[in-house]
Amino acid sequence: MTKNSSSDSALKVGFRSLIAVALGVIVMLVLVLCITKVLFDAEKLSEIPAPTVSEGMRGELGIDKNVNEKTIDMFLGRSDSVYRDMRLLVDPANYEEIGGDKYLSGFVDGFEVVPLPYIIKPEGLPEAVGKSYEGKALYTRLADGTLAPNYIESKQILEDLFPQDKNIFLMCGGGGYAGMMKSLLVELGWDSEKIWNVGGFWYYEGNNKIDIKDEDGNYAFWKVNYHLIDFDNLTERRYAED
Repeated sequence: MTKNSSSDSALKVGFRSLIAVALGVIVMLVLVLCITKVLFDAEKLSEIPAPTVSEGMRGELGIDKNVNEKTIDMFLGRSDSVYRDMRLLVDPANYEEIGGDKYLSGFVDGFEVVPLPYIIKPEGLPEAVGKSYEGKALYTRLADGTLAPNYIESKQILEDLFPQDKNIFLMCGGGGYAGMMKSLLVELGWDSEKIWNVGGFWYYEGNNKIDIKDEDGNYAFWKVNYHLIDFDNLTERRYAED
């Protein structure tokens, strides 16, 4: 081997070593960034204020003091949480009488729609709005005040839609349906410290609004992730059953 070829080989070895070192440094930087992001996300996930009911009229509906229409944008997109809007696409109740909207004309991005009236008949609605949907529902409130499942699958459906190992953010038009839903879940054994009544979409002014109603008054309901319960394929049960 000549002197020149030996020098070339040494240069190649040195160059390869530099590349290996550079790659090692890059890998280490990527790992540090990933670990930092995980730690940051973990810290971020611990920052949801504990459920705290508002005062006054909003408190009567169960709307949260800290996590509500004004602040919900801060808590969207979390992998440890689910987001549920409790409205019907079109509610038979005349919510226009109290400044609301019977139509689901929009929603907050990330929320899936699970109509409360499909779960239980709404109670205590303002007289001015009349009655909501009164068809089939998963649960019935009996005359003695107890809650009875109408179907064998009722509890399982709730557990699928409102998983107990997740934080649950509830919303509706004005906050009433969301409050009713939280009360029902807590009565059935859900942890009240993991459920927030975010309040009403009618008062939302954040940056994640998805419009359903266009300028011509048409509704693009296809945009909605809507959970329609197939009651015809459920197993009815008697209230006396355990």
